[in-house]
Amino acid sequence: MKPVDFDYVAPPVLEEAVAVLASAGEDGRVLAGGQSLIPLLNLRLVRPRLLVDLRRLTGLAGVRAAGDGVAIGAMTRQADAETAPLVRERAPLLAAALAHVGHPAIRFRGTVGGSLAHADPLAEVPAAALALDATLTLTGPDGVRRVAAEDFFQGFLATAAAPGEILTEIEIPACAGRGWAFVEFSRRHGDFALAGAAVVLALQDGRLGPASRIVVLGSADRCHRARAAEARLHGEPPTASVLDAAAAVADAGLEPASDVHGSAEYRRHLVRTMTARALGLAAARLAAP
Repeated sequence: MKPVDFDYVAPPVLEEAVAVLASAGEDGRVLAGGQSLIPLLNLRLVRPRLLVDLRRLTGLAGVRAAGDGVAIGAMTRQADAETAPLVRERAPLLAAALAHVGHPAIRFRGTVGGSLAHADPLAEVPAAALALDATLTLTGPDGVRRVAAEDFFQGFLATAAAPGEILTEIEIPACAGRGWAFVEFSRRHGDFALAGAAVVLALQDGRLGPASRIVVLGSADRCHRARAAEARLHGEPPTASVLDAAAAVADAGLEPASDVHGSAEYRRHLVRTMTARALGLAAARLAAP
């Protein structure tokens, strides 16, 4: 199929991109890497009146240190973020998640910010950002504002970005001293995951503290913090029995739909299984010297 007719602009500066996007209101769309948007356009699942291409903008790509953490420009290609030394050192969970995004050809075109702004519930980057307590910077007609990943993802392909706002940077606090893991299950590597889990384990006085995170993907309208599972960890030592108890309730509150890929109960089983694997890997890294 072919997309509906739309106007196309590729502004050279961010201020112009914001202004023209704001003028289109709900009928404007941002084109970053295009790996998700172009198929939706061709299938006519989205019908924008205006497409704003960010490829000419400078200053929105690159990785830099941000305190003990790392900041990533929204237009940074996924392949570049995946291999960036600062990301591997300070946010290795994100690098691991990026390795599961499609295939190399997709990651060479897709952008970190594009994946976050698209907010696909099966996407790896939003789940990693939520598990890492990332903060997203949005630039719009009213200036710049920062939104926690916790508040950014609001539903199926829906975010907290207002009309005219463009995601410009992602900041991730340091992951040093914490155990982490990202695992997913798909029919083939590069396919959308049927289920997955992103885990961060943090110790406080020898026990798992409130900074520990369990995020699951593939069974809700967005990436989902498994709070019931996190509650099983808090204040407990990272023993096998504690991790198993957390994994056993990782699907609490989820209502996955049955489809051609599996029943709802099958997806629940996958969520629990992926969470158990991720918790085991994260605990091993936590214990490593």
